[in-house]
Amino acid sequence: MTNTVDRRHLLKGVAAVGTALAVPCVMPGKVFAQAFSPTTQQRRILDVARDQVARVKGLWRTDLVGVADFGLPSSLPRLHFANLENGSVRSFLVAHGRGSDPEHDGFLKWFSNVEGSEATSRGAYITYEWYTGKYGTSIRLGGVDPDNSNALQRAIVIHPAWYAAPAMLDKWGKLGRSEGCFAMAPQDFNEALWHLSGGRLLYADRLGIA
Repeated sequence: MTNTVDRRHLLKGVAAVGTALAVPCVMPGKVFAQAFSPTTQQRRILDVARDQVARVKGLWRTDLVGVADFGLPSSLPRLHFANLENGSVRSFLVAHGRGSDPEHDGFLKWFSNVEGSEATSRGAYITYEWYTGKYGTSIRLGGVDPDNSNALQRAIVIHPAWYAAPAMLDKWGKLGRSEGCFAMAPQDFNEALWHLSGGRLLYADRLGIA
């Protein structure tokens, strides 16, 4: 009788251990990473970034590419930071030049490479060094296409500006205008300073990727 009871207890113990081993161990408070799946918009932006990196020579770094989509109004985040290493895209507000939007309705009408036009230029830029200018720390740009070859002479740069901040949207429904520069909200500019400067690519065009 004692042996039967002991065997029953032993079998129950083995079954309990087997059940415990079959249930996956979940650590309390542990969050497991899930695969990143880009949206259709993000995939198209990444495709543009890859195409431009393959086309443009002389880049120092190709891990992250800036894509400015001036086919969208200034009320939408249209400066995209495309990370070609992990396939992610982060988007920010950016202003266009007053010469490209004389009516100031928030939509870019045309590009210009002419000095004094105060317009935005399309094409590929290489980001250069930082410097201190009218708006504080800014990033110099060199145009590599015929449509933006005067970027250095025109002092077309990336810089922070109060008129590119979200508060402008709350008040006016659109951003202010630059003199052709890529003006970002002050709270976003450090993203460009740390992640887009230093010989990376910035590409601008009317893409209309919504």
